[in-house]
Amino acid sequence: MNQIYVDHAATTPLHPKVLDTMLPFFQAQYGNPSSIHRFGREARAALDQARNRVASALGVQPGTLVFTSGGTEADNMALIGVALANQDRGKHIITTQIEHHAVLHTCQYLEQLGFEVSYLPVDSFGQVKLSSLEQAIREDTILVSIMYGNNEVGTLQPIKEIGELLKDKGIYLHTDAVQAFGIERFDLSEMNVHLVSISSHKINGPKGIGCLYVAPKVLLSPLLFGGSQERKRRAGTENMTGIVGFATAIELALDEIEEKRALYQEFRQRLLSIFTEEGLSYEINGHPEQYLPHILNVSFEGVRTDALLMNLDLAGIAASSGSACTAGSLQPSHVLLAMHDSEERANSAIRFSFGLGNTLEQIEQVGHTLVSIVKRMTSSS
Repeated sequence: MNQIYVDHAATTPLHPKVLDTMLPFFQAQYGNPSSIHRFGREARAALDQARNRVASALGVQPGTLVFTSGGTEADNMALIGVALANQDRGKHIITTQIEHHAVLHTCQYLEQLGFEVSYLPVDSFGQVKLSSLEQAIREDTILVSIMYGNNEVGTLQPIKEIGELLKDKGIYLHTDAVQAFGIERFDLSEMNVHLVSISSHKINGPKGIGCLYVAPKVLLSPLLFGGSQERKRRAGTENMTGIVGFATAIELALDEIEEKRALYQEFRQRLLSIFTEEGLSYEINGHPEQYLPHILNVSFEGVRTDALLMNLDLAGIAASSGSACTAGSLQPSHVLLAMHDSEERANSAIRFSFGLGNTLEQIEQVGHTLVSIVKRMTSSS
């Protein structure tokens, strides 16, 4: 059976060039960067070089980057680290109802510690309104955390405008850019953003590595203790294989960004055209213009997501109901409920996400296969 993977928003295959840069650090260059002997010095040089490469790609200084185990830890570090380090100034945090659970669950934890969290609503396209944010700001607000692009529906948030709104207010702005980085081009030096989370495995890098950008002068308490690594912000021996692979993945992602965007737009339009040509009843979930081109979330009337995904899997097609972190759960998407307040629409939604290895021929096969499955399911109901 020909297997087709259209769930790249969940994770991506490792790019062959990334693997090539990682291989030496599994065996030949296995030194600890904190050791003073030759093995350690070689590892330290490789670590510094990788950090410089990542910093250059992001348009920031190398010392502002903290390597983490991925996007979840980066989000936790940003929220908990800022909250604990700045609680003398205030204990109010603002986020949105459609954040990744790495942010939402961290906010719930902070509420247990005595912090107050405002969860902003979004419109039917999944965007937060600047007026809602402005109204939620209080004198004791210390942090705003709003994702750059949504992982389930692909909607982009007005991060640059939010940064301008918060400028000179003494409020830190964190954005989870895990899903957007490598697809959207942005220069942190031009944005009033203080903390940014990025993950490697979303851009054809290895799993288990990511980073948090921490702007200069941001007060941040560490979550891990035991060593002085990462400028005393994250204790623990650095994941050298992951870091060098991450650096290569970032460079590859940014080098090919325009080509990828154009290709994914073509995939998106072709898939939708097949649905329309075949007379399927469907609704697109997300913003009609401001969206990540590699993510397409669609609801199909009269079809349950779990049954549709199972039938696609049997046909050799891997898609998703949304966030990989809620896979297997029968609960409707919190993102779609926040957007539409309709369990029927949420329970009939499926996410296609494109990436490395996908071809137009594959996308057409996905479209025609899905049409056949939906028609069979709706005719028998």
